[in-house]
Amino acid sequence: MKLERLISMIYMLLNHEILSASALAEKYNVSQRTIYRDIETICAAGIPVVSYQGVNGGYGIMEEYKMDKSLLGSYDVNSLVTLLRSMSTVFEDEKAEETIHKLQTVHQEAKKPSMSLDIGSWRPYNETLRMIHDAIRRQLVVKFEYVSTKGERVQRAVEPVNLLYKYDSWYLYGYCRLRSDYREFKLPRIVSMAVTGEHFQHHRHEPKIESGGRKSGPADADVFDVVLRIAPSAMARALDFFVGAEKRFGEDGCLDIILTNQQRSSLRWLIPIMLSFGVGAEVVSPPEIRKAVKEQLQNMLEKYREV
Repeated sequence: MKLERLISMIYMLLNHEILSASALAEKYNVSQRTIYRDIETICAAGIPVVSYQGVNGGYGIMEEYKMDKSLLGSYDVNSLVTLLRSMSTVFEDEKAEETIHKLQTVHQEAKKPSMSLDIGSWRPYNETLRMIHDAIRRQLVVKFEYVSTKGERVQRAVEPVNLLYKYDSWYLYGYCRLRSDYREFKLPRIVSMAVTGEHFQHHRHEPKIESGGRKSGPADADVFDVVLRIAPSAMARALDFFVGAEKRFGEDGCLDIILTNQQRSSLRWLIPIMLSFGVGAEVVSPPEIRKAVKEQLQNMLEKYREV
């Protein structure tokens, strides 16, 4: 704790011209006598702390003193500040804000970041993220109802390990007691989250968390390409959704999107997505996918058929 306080004090002194012993004591919730001893320790480490007398007196660091900035360049500092700012907004992390101040102290000449990052969402969603983040830190079991891709609602008790942000969404990675294995849970499908008072210990053979691209399914020779034709009215949304797919613009103003090497399992998500585009999208090929979309439309019409 003392070492952490000393490091923080050094950055505080670098960030401010003069700080009084009483202000430092209040900041770190220690006595002024402790602050005096800390200042002596900092001086003994070779950092030139100067004492200023008078009404506005206190402690500061000689203006001629400069920290070694060789480890971090301005690009490194700007990138770290951008990421930390986004994380501190989502998780209301005061330590992240302190780290930002420290980084800016090391490179005061760093330019204003050329990009910004916002990985938050609407307020209730962020509150769930903070609940999980706190449960991970304190190693507390969380309980919630989870809606699977099949529409099944199942109560889960999970030992949370990590939060993952990928595919434009947050995921909870942890040990599911129901399945007796590690699982990923997409946050929008979590209902009625509650943090219990039950502590847990991490499992001895905990698998490594994968943070790369999407996992490919098992090898399947029965793969096919899907061609979608998108009308101009639905083009912007299609470009947002089908990121990375091959695209061809036609003379009629429509956009063809080619999804290569699709497996049968892809129908589970592709057909509902196509239906959500309404008349703005059409499956050109293969014929079996067109037929599957048509069958779904007929089933939907049956629900609205007048009795």
